[in-house]
Amino acid sequence: MALLADHNYFTSKKQEPMLVHPQFDPIAIHIGPLAIRWYGLMYLLGFALFILLGRYRIKHNPGGFTYAMLDDMLFYGVLGVILGGRLGHVLFYQFGYYLQHPLEIFAVWQGGMSFHGGFLGVITAMALVARKYKLPWLAVTDFIAPLVPLGLGAGRIGNFINSELWGRPTNVPWGTIFPDVDNIPRHPSQLYEFALEGLAFFLLLWLYSSKPRPVGAVSGMFLIGYGVFRSFAEFFREPEDGFMGIMTLGISMGQWLSLPMIIAGGLMLNWAYHQQSTPSRHEPPKPDKPGRPVPPVPSGKRNRR
Repeated sequence: MALLADHNYFTSKKQEPMLVHPQFDPIAIHIGPLAIRWYGLMYLLGFALFILLGRYRIKHNPGGFTYAMLDDMLFYGVLGVILGGRLGHVLFYQFGYYLQHPLEIFAVWQGGMSFHGGFLGVITAMALVARKYKLPWLAVTDFIAPLVPLGLGAGRIGNFINSELWGRPTNVPWGTIFPDVDNIPRHPSQLYEFALEGLAFFLLLWLYSSKPRPVGAVSGMFLIGYGVFRSFAEFFREPEDGFMGIMTLGISMGQWLSLPMIIAGGLMLNWAYHQQSTPSRHEPPKPDKPGRPVPPVPSGKRNRR
């Protein structure tokens, strides 16, 4: 598999690259003293897509979820993404650097977010949402899973604009020179990840969740799908310098972190299909028999399913 990222595998004759990174200005617009960066706009685009897709799902197949719940999912999710993503980047990738420059931990607008840290932050945030509305935690994560990939893809476009997280050296015809790095043609790995973790991953989850699934199944598919797509893309991505950027056996930090996701996703799918029969949605209680009313629930209590 590693041969896929090795430029000698494709050809021994150096080819002229078809692409040179255009060196975008990372600042999209200035509003007075405020500088709005493309990277931040990509996050806003991801959040907007989350709301639009979520409203579409609620409108066509609510499953007990409401627009108010969706708004809370976004609010708590944004906090989880920012806090978890930044903390994950600091701890997993550049701990030594931020140990020497602690104030830069708060400079989120400069980039530097970890998906795996953001993922942990989001699932924690969804636990709070589930507790607030007294919903099964996995039912909430099943609902949001298909809403996430397009936001991930938007983030990869932000990485490309920022000329960061570039790929390994290559001689493929579409090899891209990143002038801020060197004059060596490299895989535009940010665009690979946009196609895999964004578009392909979205289609996989959207189609899979379009039919009733056991509680936890969509979440399990999310773990497997992201882990596989990310691990594959890592073969083309230059490992980051600094703390734990690359590990033993030639496996990058991103791949090490994706491995438990794949394993956990497989176990979750197995559990969902063998232990659960309830569709992945939250619905109000129904009568046991047609025409037989449900007895009133005493004040202060509610049914649990």
